[in-house]
Amino acid sequence: MKVYNTTRGIIIEHLGAYFLSGKTDWDAFVNRSNLFAQLLEEIRSLEANAFLASATESNLLPPISKQEVWASGVTYQRSREARMEESKDAGGGDFYARVYEAPRPELFFKAAPHRTVGTGGKVRIRKDSQWNVPEPELVLFICSSGTIEGYTIGNDMSSRDIEGENPLYLPQAKCYDGAAAIGPCLYIPEQPIDPNTMIRIAIHRTSEVVFSGEISINRMKRKHTELVEYLFQELSFPHGALLMTGTGIVPPDSFTLRAGDIIKITIDHIGTLENTVA
Repeated sequence: MKVYNTTRGIIIEHLGAYFLSGKTDWDAFVNRSNLFAQLLEEIRSLEANAFLASATESNLLPPISKQEVWASGVTYQRSREARMEESKDAGGGDFYARVYEAPRPELFFKAAPHRTVGTGGKVRIRKDSQWNVPEPELVLFICSSGTIEGYTIGNDMSSRDIEGENPLYLPQAKCYDGAAAIGPCLYIPEQPIDPNTMIRIAIHRTSEVVFSGEISINRMKRKHTELVEYLFQELSFPHGALLMTGTGIVPPDSFTLRAGDIIKITIDHIGTLENTVA
């Protein structure tokens, strides 16, 4: 099941049929335990409308309203290696090796809703950075009671030269206007997402694909429930929260994004998040 936040309202897609929810408050709609069962019950009283399918493409809004976006770092072996390499001259390489093996994960605040864009929106690269990359990630939607209720796609834009200069600069490397993209929908399965689910990315520059890669989410070192447990230990989220789970796809050191690049991130079962770099 998929849920879309659109200018037409909240649209539920289930088994190829589309339904317009009678609810209009996105926060109240998604922030519910056992969301799949509740949506299944709701659509039993709704009439399917095939014309709503077009609204899930041309009328899309980001699947967020008042939720904070948080992120996890160094959850894949490839990310550990890249972070160690970029920060070794600053003496910070060991930090990443240690956090990869530590019981406590790296968690950080990524974006407020107004700094987050949806599919079709523009992500940004910092003007004071020369080395910028996208980070394709599976994103968890967690309701206020701390249960994982859905999934979406995320792009954790990162300024690698700023973080590499000093790990304490991570907030500046990660948090700025247009540094987070999520969408196109919330995927609400009856069971947790298949661990063999693939994440794929392709970066287009003019008519050429200048970088592509893929990885299975089963390559993550940490469990999704483990990340959520730490995030909710001392934080409350009255409207629920979105948590990026880290990336295992890292472009080579010679690569940096340019204005006009088109980033397409696809995750099985969910769809494709597409953004242009500004």
